[in-house]
Order: sequence, then C-alpha cells, then structure tokens
Amino acid sequence: MEVIDGQWFMNGIDWDDERCLHSPGELLELVEKTGFLPLFSNGIEGFSVEEVTDPQCWWTSDEDTDPWEWRMTLARTGKVAYGKFFGNKAGFISKKWFPYLANLRRDGYDFDAAYEDGKAGYREKLLMDLFVPQGADMWDITKSSLKRSGCADRLFTYEMKEKAGFGKDGEKNFDGVLTRLQMKTYLIPCDFRPRLNKNGEAFGWSVAVMTPPEYLWGYRFVTGRYGEPPEDSLQKIVSHIEKHFAADAKTIRKLLK
Repeated sequence: MEVIDGQWFMNGIDWDDERCLHSPGELLELVEKTGFLPLFSNGIEGFSVEEVTDPQCWWTSDEDTDPWEWRMTLARTGKVAYGKFFGNKAGFISKKWFPYLANLRRDGYDFDAAYEDGKAGYREKLLMDLFVPQGADMWDITKSSLKRSGCADRLFTYEMKEKAGFGKDGEKNFDGVLTRLQMKTYLIPCDFRPRLNKNGEAFGWSVAVMTPPEYLWGYRFVTGRYGEPPEDSLQKIVSHIEKHFAADAKTIRKLLK
C-alpha cells in the first residue's frame, strides 16, 4: 500500500491478469512454492499478496475472493504459518521453511533459555507462561500435562491479555509484546474466530487464536535447524527467495533480520 495525496492505494493487479490470485487455494500454492510471502508490499517488487491480487477484492468480507479473509483460511490449514514475521508486519511462511526462520530468529534458543540469558523480556514471559508450564521441556509437553499445569495449547488474544495482566491498570504494550513473540517465532496465529457472548453466540470481528508452533507441528520439526549456524539458515532463505523474486540479497536480508 502507498499514500497518494493523503489517500491509501493498493498496489494490486486486475482480476483478469493471468498473474492474479483468485482463491485461498491459489494463495496456498504460491506460499508453498515461494516459502515466504508478506501480506503487503515491502520494497521487493511482487513479493506480497497485495501485488498479486485485485485491489477491489480486499475487505469485502467475501471468504472466496477477499485476500484479507484468506489469511484466516490459510492459518487454519496448518500447512503455513501466518503472523507478523516481516519487519513487524504480517505475512506467510510455508511449513517447510518455518524451521529455517525459527533458527535464524531464535539463534538456537527455546524461549525459557532465551529469557534466562536476557534475550527475552519479562512481559514476553508473562505471555509465554500461559502456554508453557514452569520448568517443562517443550519436546515433552502433552495436552494432559498442560491441563494439569493450568496452561493452554491455544488462546484467543483477548484471553491472553486478560490472563497475563495487561490492560489499563496492568502491564502495557500488549500488542507490541505479542508482535515481538511472533517475530521471534515463539507464537503464531493458528485460527481466527469471533468472540462468544454468555449465550454462546458469536459476535463481532474474528479474533486471532495464538499457539506456540511446537504445539502445531511438533518440537523436533520446529527446532529442526537448530544444529546449523543462524547465518547458514539465513543464506538458504535468501537463496530460495532470490529464485522467485527479483531482489538483491541485501534487501532480502534487511527484511528478514
């Protein structure tokens, strides 16, 4: 998107253009092919959902043709990760390439070790404690152990905010802290659902449901690149993106790091 004379404009293409995506299935195929795809334009030509969709289709609430709705559809598939991965902005990563980004962003640290070494903040820990039992190893966590500990495998963002003590009279900057945890790949949205009132009826906009990717794909898979230097993971990502988009390595590295 760009601002022209104070108005926002989408950098998309016409529906009849052969490059245009017309369904969430086509978007899923593209993400699995390219491995990485930001939601909006970012300085690398063609490297976004925005630039391969019709601007007239956005924010229409049509699940079949609205790319804004597709992000929810793809998050539910478990075949890709959707979240704020690109300079604190949203986009997609294929399941295949997620371990490479996790190794790059985490530098081989699970969250508890990152916190102990001062690489994660107290407010980040407040949110992660909702999912990971104290002293537990991520590779050995089961749903029964989560239940016994009072932790959850997935939570609405508004539940996280309340349970972790964020709000007017509590901890500040919930959205910023949640974004940092997504950038570090410790949490991702796995679904979007509307809230329910006291009668169990849905109301309002759909809200993100968050989970550690380890609970979605398994600890060994997510941490599968921990054995290689983060720089090696970055170089493999850059080389892969260069195969699909006309961008120099420096620009790609800047977006990813």
